[in-house]
Amino acid sequence: MKSTNIRLPEGLGERIDELVGRQRRAAFIREVLEREVNRLEAERAKLGSA
Repeated sequence: MKSTNIRLPEGLGERIDELVGRQRRAAFIREVLEREVNRLEAERAKLGSA
């Protein structure tokens, strides 16, 4: 796994922590990013085949 630093808008980290807990923040962000990248790739592939 590669480490990457990101800057979150004010209050977003706290909102995430309230939802999933501080210990799961990094895992949550990874999961959301993976899901969104997969969605965008699928959308791009669909548009490319049209």
